[in-house]
Amino acid sequence: MPVKPSESEEKYYARKEFEEKKKREEIKQIKIEIEEKQRLKELHFMRCPKCGMKLIEINYKDIEVDKCSGCEGIWLDAGEMEAVAKLNQSVLNKWFDTFKK
Repeated sequence: MPVKPSESEEKYYARKEFEEKKKREEIKQIKIEIEEKQRLKELHFMRCPKCGMKLIEINYKDIEVDKCSGCEGIWLDAGEMEAVAKLNQSVLNKWFDTFKK
């Protein structure tokens, strides 16, 4: 005749099952978040933050500038503004003239 599990054993196994399901769900959520982040990165890569059109990368004085093909906005990546600030005034004026409409 099989022995019926005690109440404390039932609680133990129920808690263990809950914790396993919770852990699987957390892993599933993390995987979904990673996939969503990757999808958004692919969707927005080299797109204008203002209008969403493609950005065209232009190399000028060793500074890679992203110019929008739609609204013609100028976008700089991290560190590029500091590089622009280091240009002397005459080069800076030429730089801005290059990107005028």
